[in-house]
Amino acid sequence: MDGVILINKEKNCTSANVVSKVKYILNEKVGHTGTLDPNATGLLPILIGKGTKLSYYLINHDKEYEVTLKLGEKTETADTEGKVIEEKPVSEEMINKNNVEKVLTSFLGEQEQIPPMYSAIKVQGKKLYEYARKDIHIDLKPRKIKIYDIVLNKIDVENKLILFKVQCSKGTYIRSLCEDIANRLGTVGYMKELNRTKVGIFDIKDSIHINELEQNKDNMEYIKKHIISIEQLFIELYGKENKIQLNDNKMQLFINGVKLSFTLENGLYRIYNNENKFVGIGSCNEGKLKREIVI
Repeated sequence: MDGVILINKEKNCTSANVVSKVKYILNEKVGHTGTLDPNATGLLPILIGKGTKLSYYLINHDKEYEVTLKLGEKTETADTEGKVIEEKPVSEEMINKNNVEKVLTSFLGEQEQIPPMYSAIKVQGKKLYEYARKDIHIDLKPRKIKIYDIVLNKIDVENKLILFKVQCSKGTYIRSLCEDIANRLGTVGYMKELNRTKVGIFDIKDSIHINELEQNKDNMEYIKKHIISIEQLFIELYGKENKIQLNDNKMQLFINGVKLSFTLENGLYRIYNNENKFVGIGSCNEGKLKREIVI
């Protein structure tokens, strides 16, 4: 089994837990393309078998999230995990629909964002949360991100909650976005709930829960149905046209890692043998085709 399976991660479960469970259920080499916080839910693409070699091609994908922002309280971790360290009032004027929509819209486009201290970003070989837990202050540099779309779903005035959906670039920290939205509204806040609904071309509607996979571990038809093959993935990513068919001699050279001369545009191509069987992925650069993935 080689490819990608989409798991709908539940709350209070780490991404590493999901990887471990899938590895045990399928008895295959397993990896993932990017973690979700333990308290976050939603889409987690899991790489299986030779699909683990796909991580390089999937790490820069845009994301979509459903977010619940709690106003009036700031926590040390910017989510529900940390203790409350600051409180500010929340007026009805602040969470008026027109005002909230205006503030949300102001975040559209490219901008710089300071990541949260409680994150896995490494500074001098250590993760930021390791410094935070020891109360060591680190001057964080802002990172460029982009918000493609942000839409208000609901305002819960009584509980001081704002529910919204956001489409954003890789590297966007939703916890930081929540704090920034609260600040722009004139108060403080933290990320109460997070549900990831899209990762690049992957959609949560095509995902399954880990218990469903476990219940069907002996049902190969079910498992194959939910695994996106390497071939299908690259068709969806780059289209059906990016295809090269090799004769036996060139195929053997390709598999052995020899670069082949081809007059093609630079990019990735699906490689097939002379019987039109999918063999793997190659990349063409300056007229040279080289092996990337062989299944």
